[in-house]
Amino acid sequence: MNILEARCTGLARLLVALVCLGGVGPQRLCASVDANTSARPVAARTISFTRTAGTTLAAALTAVPDDPAIQPKPIKPQSDDPAQPAARPAAPVRIALLLPMRSDTLATAAESVRAGFMASVERDGTGFKVEVVSTGDAPRDVLDAYAHAAAASDIVVGPLARSAVAALADSDAVTRPTVALSVPEGHAAVPRALPRRMLVAGLSIEDEAKQVAEWAAREHPQGRALILTGGAAWAQRAAGAFEARWNELGHTNQRFAVPSGEAGKAAIAELKQKLEIDPPDLLFAALDGTGLLAVRAGTTTAIPCYGGGSANPGRAAGEPGASPLDGVRILDLPWIVLPDHPAVMVYPRPPDTEQPLDMDRLYALGIDAFRVARELALRGGAPFGMDGVTGRLDAVANPGGRLELRRREAAVVVRNGGFEPVDSEH
Repeated sequence: MNILEARCTGLARLLVALVCLGGVGPQRLCASVDANTSARPVAARTISFTRTAGTTLAAALTAVPDDPAIQPKPIKPQSDDPAQPAARPAAPVRIALLLPMRSDTLATAAESVRAGFMASVERDGTGFKVEVVSTGDAPRDVLDAYAHAAAASDIVVGPLARSAVAALADSDAVTRPTVALSVPEGHAAVPRALPRRMLVAGLSIEDEAKQVAEWAAREHPQGRALILTGGAAWAQRAAGAFEARWNELGHTNQRFAVPSGEAGKAAIAELKQKLEIDPPDLLFAALDGTGLLAVRAGTTTAIPCYGGGSANPGRAAGEPGASPLDGVRILDLPWIVLPDHPAVMVYPRPPDTEQPLDMDRLYALGIDAFRVARELALRGGAPFGMDGVTGRLDAVANPGGRLELRRREAAVVVRNGGFEPVDSEH
């Protein structure tokens, strides 16, 4: 009996060991045998690996011995669906942020972009390495800096100045995927071919004005518009873009100049009479927030009024006496008018809460510029879409196969010192 018991005990040990090592599957490793037996525990096999940023679990396990009980399952191919998260790259992606930090005129703007960019890197930048490359204003300086940055990086973000982007676009220097931070001079008025690897992410006052025209046309299918414009170059560009798109949609319009200073007071008095005698269906204000407030207060009109981000009254919307602005329709960045939006709330605000709205917009541009560069890297240049802090962003392939970035800004109505979101698509 003792011999039989010993053989049974040995057989039991063998069976338990076989079950632990081969019969449980890859998801579990047996650490001990059944406590009812008198056999000694079977030592568990411990697998150790380091998973660095961007390393998949399968890659981390490639050094594990060829034991079928612990081999990982095959990983499914990455989906091309833009809504699906992309896999992280296996090695750090090097990004050069090319900004005019040494410019006398653009250094403040460049710092706002840099601060937003690095805030985005802090939150979403695992697996990425960023180097800020400072430039001056001269196009030659920018092109030389770009050449050095491209040689040492995987992606270049910049330049910022419109003239610098135009110089880069007209050169043969674009050798890396490049996220330009402005629309190149002349491109908005006369579209021309851009380098295949250049994606323009800059904020465009012309694109914004065209979107306002489309919004106004949906709400006023038979509308007649009066365009109010100041004398600044940006105001003329906004007015021209709105007018061009408005006419393409089959509508008519007139223009009315509202200069600044004392001449503006006389113009507003004349405008009030014009609106009473021959009221249009709507107004488009190619004015800044101060000019728009003066027009609304001086005309006391109930005619629907539309404007882009430049017409946003900003903090004045909530100040006492700002009630004439109620009902004004504004198209602007979610970062500015929808601070409680889920896509906006996750990023920190700039330390200077009193800085001008234009600097806030550049900070937001910096946030989205990194996110665009990140998607380019993770998706290998394939189309993508996302809710950005500067609007809904969709990178789509044009007929020539080059990616183009399209932005849809947020539509709101000024109401009781705040902004109410509206659906401008319907």
